[in-house]
Amino acid sequence: MLCKNLLPLATLLGAAVAQNATLRYMPFGDSITEIICWRAKLWEKLKPTEWGSVDWVGSGKGENNCRDTTYDRDNEGHSGFLAIDIANRKQLDGWLQKNPADVITMHLGTNDIVQQNKPVNDIIAAFTTLVGTMRTSNPSIKIVVAQIIPMGFGNYNTQIQNLNKAIIPWAQGLNTTESPIWVVDQYTGFSGTSDLRDGVHPNDSGDTKMMNVWYPALVNAFQVAAAGKAAKQEVPFTA
Repeated sequence: MLCKNLLPLATLLGAAVAQNATLRYMPFGDSITEIICWRAKLWEKLKPTEWGSVDWVGSGKGENNCRDTTYDRDNEGHSGFLAIDIANRKQLDGWLQKNPADVITMHLGTNDIVQQNKPVNDIIAAFTTLVGTMRTSNPSIKIVVAQIIPMGFGNYNTQIQNLNKAIIPWAQGLNTTESPIWVVDQYTGFSGTSDLRDGVHPNDSGDTKMMNVWYPALVNAFQVAAAGKAAKQEVPFTA
């Protein structure tokens, strides 16, 4: 018969900590992922938890003078980039080849709307391509996608809301057991006036709101990713 190894509790706890240390998390998006401080706030909130040893990955280290010299700045935020361009140019392919991830968050689509007024269907199609790239890099990747924050100027929020509405059925259609997609709502409760420093990027209160939305979804994603890795590493033996 097949049996699982039985290990002392201390050994199991040590293995859990080691497992968390092997998790790799990529914050992916545009300038609202790059030149902001929600990442620093999120890292600080995670640090005293069992997920404080997760390795943040990405080719960039941009931020917004967050007054924390200790947090892991690695990220894949690219100011001014469109989701459609990243997908069409296969840029995420290279980024994930250099920095593979177990968990990824995505806040993307703002520039597609603000810069070029791209149709929602085209942005969603780009999202589909990007999810395909993520899963090619890691078939078990866990994905957290944001309904994006509002803008503080222009008439863009109607189109942003249209995109946000489309994200829900899109994610449901692509969701899988091995590589789940969770959607978080970064729009509701976020003020386009008092939570933005320049009409586009979050100020301190906006960073805090974004961090608080990301946090529970990211912890859940880490838990699922760690459990999946642990299950794959279990080696039964014959008694």
